Amino acid sequence: VYKGLDIITNKVSPQEQRLCRHHMISFVDPLVSNYTVVDFRDKAVALMHIEDIFARNKIPIIVGGTNYYIESLLWKVLINTKERTSTAPGPVTDRKEELEQLDSVELHRRLSQVDPEMAAKLHPHDKRKVARSLQVFEETGIPHSEILHQQQEEEGGGPLGGPLKYPHSCILWLHADQAALDQRLEKRVDNMLAAGLLEELRDFHRRYNQEKVAKNRQDYQHGIFQSIGFKEFHEYLISEGNCSPETSALLLQKGIQALKQVTKRYARRQNKWVRNRFLRRPGLNVPPVYGLEVSDPLRWEEDVLKPALEIVESFIQGREPVAQPVKMEYDVNENKRSHRLCELCDRLIIGDREWA
Repeated sequence: VYKGLDIITNKVSPQEQRLCRHHMISFVDPLVSNYTVVDFRDKAVALMHIEDIFARNKIPIIVGGTNYYIESLLWKVLINTKERTSTAPGPVTDRKEELEQLDSVELHRRLSQVDPEMAAKLHPHDKRKVARSLQVFEETGIPHSEILHQQQEEEGGGPLGGPLKYPHSCILWLHADQAALDQRLEKRVDNMLAAGLLEELRDFHRRYNQEKVAKNRQDYQHGIFQSIGFKEFHEYLISEGNCSPETSALLLQKGIQALKQVTKRYARRQNKWVRNRFLRRPGLNVPPVYGLEVSDPLRWEEDVLKPALEIVESFIQGREPVAQPVKMEYDVNENKRSHRLCELCDRLIIGDREWA
């Protein structure tokens, strides 16, 4: 089950499909803007069970991508409010998108009135999360924080939410030296360009975004348009053919550098997520995380393939792997709701770890 957000279609060769069937690649219409992590979870869980992957004695492998989506499959953590609103007559509206149109101060004020605990956790400028918490309250009548507490207090629950859906699971974390990773990500962008990224961007812009730009209705906050690899080339795409070749070349280079920068930034966020969510969260409902060093591709078999196979075979056979899971220290007294104002950059920082 694949979870990725690249605008370049992730190709899977027929040979790869014969070796191991791949699911959920290129299956959502690009113009669907309200596809959520709940939709992903429901589709993926159905594949894992209804299409009898488990019944055939096979093991589903979840490939990242976006760690939040992986969490949605491992833990009972999500709140589905769609069923409550889908029976209403007329076109389906996304209440969260409507709320996001409000001023962030007003949005946070509304949440403070109905769910002060959640409002204290969320940054006032984080419109998406504030709007989501308000949506949960409006569509269920229960404060978001209360629902999360209920999940965590279930048997087997913990800091990451409700109980693990699949108790016998493990996480393989491929990590690399930062310099090596940055170099590899830059090369990845170059390979995407060589594989036809620009033509795909032009075609996508002509089919889906050109008219929106003309009417000043382009939206880079929802759906496929928020994905890394499209909005970075906005200036280049809208000016191509309407400016000098020199200006167009400069805008193209600007887009390429922006894509490389945001890709590296995203990779850092992914690693930070693994450390903060999987490694610094004590509790029995967090599967073991095994680190695999991928800095040197020439050592792939020794450092990655052989240890990974040994870990997986140990889990299948019900024995402890030779490799030890990654452990990180955590502060039991950490305050996740502390509010501090950085006077130098005039920013509100929430949480001891973020402040540090």
